[in-house]
Amino acid sequence: MTRRILRMVGNAHIDPVWLWQWPEGMAEVRATFRSALDRMTEYPDFIFTAASAAHYEWIERIDPGMFEEIRVRVREGRWELAGGWWVEPDCNLPGGESLVRQALLGQRYFESRFGRTATVGYNVDSFGHPASLPGLLRGAGLGHYVFMRPQPHELELPGEVFWWEGIDGSRVLAARIPHEYCGPRGALDDYVATAVRKLDDLASGWNEALLFYGVGNHGGGPTRANIDSLHELDAAAADGNGRPRIVLSSPERYFAGLRAAIEGGDVDLPVWRADLQHHARGCYSAHAGVKRWDRAAERALVTAETLHASVGSLIGETEVGRRPDDEPPAPPAFEGAWRDVTFNEFHDILAGTAIEPAYDDARDAYGEALAIAGRATHAAFQRLARRIDIPVAPATKPIVVLNPHPWPTRSIVELETGGVADDDVLLDEDGRQLPLQRIQSLATASEWRRRYVFAIELPPLGYRTLRIATAERTAGTAAPEAQRLVATDMSLENEHLRLVIDRETGWITSRADRRGAAELVGEGLARALVIDDPSDTWSHGLVGYGEPIGRFEPRSIRLVETGPVRATIRGDGRFGESRLRLDVSLAAGARAVELRGTLDWRERRRLLKLRFGTGLVGPAAVATAGIAFGAIERPRDGSEEAAGPWADVSGRTAPGAAAGLVVVNEAISGLDVRGSDLGLTLVRSPIYAHHDPRVPDEANEDFTYHDQGPRRFRLWLVPHAGDWRATAPARAAAELAQPPLSLLESFHAGPLPARGSLGAVEGEGVVASAFKRAEDGDATVLRLVETLGRDTPAQVRLAGGRELAVTLDPWSVRTFRLPDDGAREPQEVDLVERPLPSAPERQADHLAARLAHRALDR
Repeated sequence: MTRRILRMVGNAHIDPVWLWQWPEGMAEVRATFRSALDRMTEYPDFIFTAASAAHYEWIERIDPGMFEEIRVRVREGRWELAGGWWVEPDCNLPGGESLVRQALLGQRYFESRFGRTATVGYNVDSFGHPASLPGLLRGAGLGHYVFMRPQPHELELPGEVFWWEGIDGSRVLAARIPHEYCGPRGALDDYVATAVRKLDDLASGWNEALLFYGVGNHGGGPTRANIDSLHELDAAAADGNGRPRIVLSSPERYFAGLRAAIEGGDVDLPVWRADLQHHARGCYSAHAGVKRWDRAAERALVTAETLHASVGSLIGETEVGRRPDDEPPAPPAFEGAWRDVTFNEFHDILAGTAIEPAYDDARDAYGEALAIAGRATHAAFQRLARRIDIPVAPATKPIVVLNPHPWPTRSIVELETGGVADDDVLLDEDGRQLPLQRIQSLATASEWRRRYVFAIELPPLGYRTLRIATAERTAGTAAPEAQRLVATDMSLENEHLRLVIDRETGWITSRADRRGAAELVGEGLARALVIDDPSDTWSHGLVGYGEPIGRFEPRSIRLVETGPVRATIRGDGRFGESRLRLDVSLAAGARAVELRGTLDWRERRRLLKLRFGTGLVGPAAVATAGIAFGAIERPRDGSEEAAGPWADVSGRTAPGAAAGLVVVNEAISGLDVRGSDLGLTLVRSPIYAHHDPRVPDEANEDFTYHDQGPRRFRLWLVPHAGDWRATAPARAAAELAQPPLSLLESFHAGPLPARGSLGAVEGEGVVASAFKRAEDGDATVLRLVETLGRDTPAQVRLAGGRELAVTLDPWSVRTFRLPDDGAREPQEVDLVERPLPSAPERQADHLAARLAHRALDR
């Protein structure tokens, strides 16, 4: 039998933020990298591995001399660039486009500074890994993956080395670290012995093992004592006593050897076709604020980039920030904004497990990203609006409404304006009246300022020009056709749905489809239930949360909005010192119900579930949740699971009809399903940065608790017959997260018509996750995502008459570079915006180069 080889990976797992803030993290990166360089001078065979491009960028800025030393060691092959992402993020919580930007920023940074990119994905401490991740890794040139969590006691795998196959069919070679990602400062005899014992109990199918060593979490890296002891252990193994060889190595060298063995037929690895979960389920709901900031910033930047690119194309820009017809605006600082977002997706920040002051820093960074996105969005919108031909029409107010999504939408728009009379009306481009309803204004200083709501159908990535006009101006025009919308204090009804609110509980206890389909309410919809949660911040050791200890009791339920556009019933409830105001709204013509909540949470070490009983029966019920660029079935046993922006429970009603309920959310990341009852975790309030086994003495120590105080949330309830795919939930989630933009305009001449479209993506459920300027200019980049899990033809139409037709495989993510020169053909590129043929060639070149180092290893 071939003797086992332990490939010892010298590293220093560095949390730039955790029990400290980022300035301390920056200092620890600098000290750790200095130490690693010093060890290389002392030990000619020492190899160091480090991920997170953000850490290298810090060194480049604050210590250029050290950065140049690192460049030299990278060229020598003794410093390995790993990961290829900006940081090691939480992988369950960010949206798919954020994970793409991790690689876009990280790999392009490595390429520009070191002339090479990483080939090994590297998230050794992240708390779970979604089933869509293999495709995103492969799309960024990362054909290998190293992780540690979940550990063997949390997830049994068919081997510690395996092929991980994603939902799109992509595969990466994955290796789970069998022991720890860091080790003690002194000799490693016991550490290695413990690892070997663990390896003896684990199947691998491969005689080499990947072991990590080096002081970590707060940095440090391999010590002299570490390296000396490894040399001694390897010398002791040379006498043929059966002990494993000890080789100072790296992940890339390990995978190079493994691939060679696979290609030679010496190793046949198992295949894992699922996500890699779970380590700490409380992370999905700890610190609701940072999760809300992250979702908002990602959506805002995608919208800003889309409008910047599409408006620029429409008005003849040829590169970012350049316009032929007037002074060019400054290019938006999108890269810096994305760096803010991706940095704060670091697993101990986004997961909610850092100390409280770290979230002041995160709030400020997300705020910077949102400000950059907001300025770019509204600059692009107003550059578009000023080019619309809006003839002078006395006694009218022009309004431009913009759909930021490249598919048509029917939306409810709220608009705040001044100087509108009670009998003024809303007109479309053809002079037809549209229903207009006054609602409560955000301004209380004057009756002059008013707020209105109206419904509008918008073209894909397009705009419409409306007018508010006086009654005298519109004399003789036909009133808008009335749609059914009936409301009482306890019920709402339109032509599609009828809702009934229970006066005793405040829950929705009847949700009937007026076409005759069965009820979909079960025990009730929107049940606000409080649960004790004595677990630590991570909820270590928990699979799910317990039974409710109480509910929010309604103090009042009343009709607060009614009119031709929307009706709303408001329930005000209390639990202890906490308050919940929940608005249940139904719009005329709508097939979905909107919930808008304001929660003032004062509970400690408790959580709030908002539950939705569907009443579906039988064993055929299925729970499905959105994940980054995909969806996955979730268990229905009450276990807490990561949630994306939507979740569904589908099955059979009592009469036997196929039906279900999709719940779309803005920023909720934790859920459980019990039978056919879906529960969203709105808020958890553990102690900040509390880690078992410490037992906090709350009677004698002062602690701060997560998510105290007010917060808002929005949900859509989308009932459906048949399968959830009919609702296109990924599109619905995008529409909820980014509603239409509206702008009070003035009269002016312009080359654009009153109604127009800047582009469209056609194809059932297909989402454009990015429409942006290319990183190297001279082109626009379009990313298409198939979100329903089936082969889907897609057609793209852009301003200027350009078209692109593709067929997307199930769950596929494809990126295209569209040159500014319309005579040049679109080119498919990878997620790092490299032409596809070059990506595998580049990876093969890197691996071949590393194979040369194997002679040194052995």
